[in-house]
Amino acid sequence: MPFQTSALPLAQVLQARRDRLAELHPGPVVLWSGQAVARNFPANVYPFRASSHFLYFAGLPLAKAAIHLEGGRLTLFMDDTSPEAALWHGPTPSRETIAADIGATAAYPYPALEAHLAEAATLPAQTREAPHSSPALVNALVALRLHHDDYALEQIEQAAAVSVAAHRAGMAATQPATTEAQVRAAMEQVIMAQGMTCAYNSIVTVQGEVLHNERYHHTLAAGDLLLADVGAEAPSGWASDITRTWPVSGRFTAAQRDIYGAVLAAHDACIAAAQPGVEYRDLHLLACRTLAAGLVDLGLLRGNPDSLVEQDVHALFFPHGVGHLLGLDVHDMEDLGDEAGYAPGRVRSDRFGLKFLRLDRPLSSNMVVTIEPGFYQVPGILGPARQSGQYGDSVNWDRLDAFQGVRGIRIENDVQITPTGCTVLTEALPTRPDAIEALVGGL
Repeated sequence: MPFQTSALPLAQVLQARRDRLAELHPGPVVLWSGQAVARNFPANVYPFRASSHFLYFAGLPLAKAAIHLEGGRLTLFMDDTSPEAALWHGPTPSRETIAADIGATAAYPYPALEAHLAEAATLPAQTREAPHSSPALVNALVALRLHHDDYALEQIEQAAAVSVAAHRAGMAATQPATTEAQVRAAMEQVIMAQGMTCAYNSIVTVQGEVLHNERYHHTLAAGDLLLADVGAEAPSGWASDITRTWPVSGRFTAAQRDIYGAVLAAHDACIAAAQPGVEYRDLHLLACRTLAAGLVDLGLLRGNPDSLVEQDVHALFFPHGVGHLLGLDVHDMEDLGDEAGYAPGRVRSDRFGLKFLRLDRPLSSNMVVTIEPGFYQVPGILGPARQSGQYGDSVNWDRLDAFQGVRGIRIENDVQITPTGCTVLTEALPTRPDAIEALVGGL
């Protein structure tokens, strides 16, 4: 499935965004793209990724550039490529050509920006370039980027489709593979072959209890579960984010299947409940109660699921939030702190079961969020809890010993909120255990 560019005119899309910004924030705004960061010496740099706020209005990943926005007009500031740079990196379009492509009103060399900084607002992360960090601008950008236009949704869908293909490739590669690195390579090869990059550092691990594990040296054994959290980013910058967990052997053990079923029930309950007006925090608590009920049924927890969640007992095994915003950033707009994730007047809880919740807003049409409940046996959490007796007899520790082979399970999909419910953008990748086994085992 080759990557397809959008049929929507980019300049038209960008103009609509700039017009909307002018309604929400009439004053002048300056945003910078950033530049490549050196790995170890100036000529050896990490791949460049432009600021997402810049990309949202400029549309192209222009290094060492800035834009001035006011009244729906965009002025571009960047230097043309020097002959020396062209020698090493090849020719690039002129500043005027780029300006025309993105619908800029005018374009000037980068030093000319200095004359426009005095009154312009910018973002907290960019105050080293200009002094006027603006809460009003932050609020305007959050209001704009919370709800995606058709172009953005199209780009997310394309990234999601490539991510689905990458996960299928990873499952198919597991049987002949001997290490995590080999499965990761099979997955990222699909993403690279479609002209995309990874939206974040891939997690491909048999140590699923390490939530952001970025090491790939472990060998694969028949009794292992492999957790793969891998997502593609389109050339336009729009992201996707998928997690699946599958048995290396191609068959879940009875214990693995039982826990997988409890996580899947939590995932499915959230998908069924997601619609405009629903509080995302309530989806998280729904996932917690559903998982707790499943663990009670398996004899791992004792008590009423609602009470267990109120006491945060479930968080011993599901300590993170059920998901996050998705857009130009895989955790969209988290560079703004909690301003995007938390509705005005809301702050993070200090409760064990809620403090890692990344999103606390009512859902509305054309938001895209992830739903990703999980179950993890983290020694640093379970060991102290068992020794302290803090949770009384709510946890059946002896029964838990029978599930030591289940280190970590997460199931994650990308979900677009629609006017009447939701659409799972990554539904082409199965979640049912039998279907997962068929993909891994090639049946």
